[in-house]
Amino acid sequence: MQGLLVILFLCKEVMNQQSISKVSERGKSSVSQRLQLFLAGSIILVAGVGIGRLNGKIEPSSSVVQAQTKATPLPVKTTKIQLATNYQTTQSYTGEVVANRTSEVGFEGGGKLVEILVDEGDRVSKGTILAKLDTSNLQAQRRSLVAQKAQAEARLVELKNGARREQISAAKARVRDLEKQLKLERIKRDRRKYLYEEGAISREQFDEVAFNSQALAERLNNARSSLEELQNGTRYEQKAAQQAVVDQLSAEITNLDITIAKSSLKAPFSGTVGQRSVDEGTVVNAGTSIIRLVEDIRAEVKIGVPIDVARKLVSGSQQELEIGGKNYSARVKSILPEVDAATRTRTVILQLQSSARVSPREIARFKITQTVPIEGYWLPITALVKGDRGLWSCYAVIENADNPNSYQVERRLVEVLETNGKRVLVRGTIKAGDTIVIDGTQRIVPGQLVSKGEFRI
Repeated sequence: MQGLLVILFLCKEVMNQQSISKVSERGKSSVSQRLQLFLAGSIILVAGVGIGRLNGKIEPSSSVVQAQTKATPLPVKTTKIQLATNYQTTQSYTGEVVANRTSEVGFEGGGKLVEILVDEGDRVSKGTILAKLDTSNLQAQRRSLVAQKAQAEARLVELKNGARREQISAAKARVRDLEKQLKLERIKRDRRKYLYEEGAISREQFDEVAFNSQALAERLNNARSSLEELQNGTRYEQKAAQQAVVDQLSAEITNLDITIAKSSLKAPFSGTVGQRSVDEGTVVNAGTSIIRLVEDIRAEVKIGVPIDVARKLVSGSQQELEIGGKNYSARVKSILPEVDAATRTRTVILQLQSSARVSPREIARFKITQTVPIEGYWLPITALVKGDRGLWSCYAVIENADNPNSYQVERRLVEVLETNGKRVLVRGTIKAGDTIVIDGTQRIVPGQLVSKGEFRI
């Protein structure tokens, strides 16, 4: 009470001094406001002192407020945690859709391009004619070879059939004629020999007749050989040689037919025309790309995965791929044995089903679920409280030692191991069976009294 009187006395003195001094209306207003605030603070202070004396001790008003707060526990959502020995994580690997076959289709030989039968985007079947070259000169060469072959075949037939009967009959008649002439000459020789021995003729006359008979004998032998040759037919070697000539011409015609056939460009497989490089009238060289053909049936996906993941994949197993926001089933076709030097991964080739409608060079994602053996506790992400230096913590609810029917909040430090959507896997100064606050952590502080409500996560 003495303190209150002193304060009132000071206030009175101030008012007296202010009334004596001449100040502006603005100054009076400011002083009056200050005085009112001062008086209000003094009254509150005195009231606090009075209340403290009534309780037997002096306490600030904040202690009263804190006591009132402790008396009313704050309701919070909690859960009891259980130990997890492992967790499943899904890793996504990105790859690209590739065509099973892509060919830059061109002619094996050069020539003038006279016709292109397809355009970009057209779907074609295997064996469809795509373009044609000018073959007029090749057709002329073929006709020439066909004529030569016909001539050679006729000669071969003649050799196989042998001499005609007329020729054989003529040869026989010639042999008979020579035989008669030789017989006559031999008679003349015998006569001349007798006359020569009798001395009626000279030696020269006798030798002349003898020589004529010998000449006729040689001519007869020659005629007989010719007749025998005609009767025996053509030699095997001649027929074989002529057959070789016919075969050679046939091979040249076949080769020319192949060249003519290759002047029509055919699709090596079913697919879609991706690009048309040249137009009609262009003189192209051998191997020049005319059309790019892309096979869009049973497309494949190439994805690089870590080495340990590749070891777990089995050829022929079915996997799920995400392409263009849709899921597709694919079969593991093969796993390349080499490790990519740049990415340190192994390439997995997955073959899509024929019903999959995807385009080459689309992005494909390969998701693999793995089980990681590690001990921890799953908590909602809302249970985490950010601490100092990047650390994390959570609030555990424990029984109050002073009042067994109430609970207090205690801070527990944790380490985040894995995140899974709205959940996190943590470990630290918590154990199985602890009750953890999972919501409203921004409203509580360590040591605060709370009432818990159980929720499952």
